[in-house]
Amino acid sequence: MNKVNYDLQFQNIVNGFDGKKRLLLHACCAPCSSSVLERVTPFFDVTLYFYNPNITEKSEYEKRLEELKRFSSKVYGEGVKVVDAGFYPQVFFELSKGLEKSPERGARCVKCYFERLLRSAEYAKDNDYDYFCTTLTLSPLKDAAQINLLGATVADKVGVEFLPSDFKKRNGYLRSLELSREYGLYRQNYCGCPYSMNNADE
Repeated sequence: MNKVNYDLQFQNIVNGFDGKKRLLLHACCAPCSSSVLERVTPFFDVTLYFYNPNITEKSEYEKRLEELKRFSSKVYGEGVKVVDAGFYPQVFFELSKGLEKSPERGARCVKCYFERLLRSAEYAKDNDYDYFCTTLTLSPLKDAAQINLLGATVADKVGVEFLPSDFKKRNGYLRSLELSREYGLYRQNYCGCPYSMNNADE
C-alpha cells in the first residue's frame, strides 16, 4: 500500500488558489508554529487557535500561550491573530480515563488529537474559515498520516474543509529549530500531559 504524500496534497491545494483564503491553524506551541507559519502565510490569512487541554499545568499552559503570542506578534504583527480557547485540563483527564498507561501515539494520544481537531473545526465552521489545519504534523514524534485521517474525519463530521499537511517535510522541523534559536523560543520536551512528562523524564 502506497503512503499518502500529505505535503504534496497541501502544495497542490494552495497552488490552485486565486488569492488568499482564511485558515484556522490549531497551534500546540510557538516552536512548532514558527516554521508552519512560514509555510502557510503566503497562501492564507491565518488565525492561530490555541486549544490544548492536554497541557494540564496552568503555569505551563500560560507560558506556552504567551510565547506563542510573543512570537506571532514579533514576526507577523497584527497579521496573525491568536485565539486562546481556554484552559480545560478536566477535558483531557476525562477523555484519557483508563488510558493512563497507553504508549505515545496510542489510544490516549488519538483521542487527544481528535478532541483538539474537533474543537478547532467547530470554531472554524462557526467563524467562516475556509480551512482548518494543525501544527501537530510538524513533530517527528507524531504520525502525520494518523493526524490527517483524524482531520478528514472531523471535517466530514463538522462540515468544514481540512487542509492536509505533513509540515515536517521539506526540512520543516529543522527550520523550526533554527527559528527557535533565532527568537529564543521556549521549547518544551513533552506534549503537555502528565503521562508524556513521565515518559520524557524516563
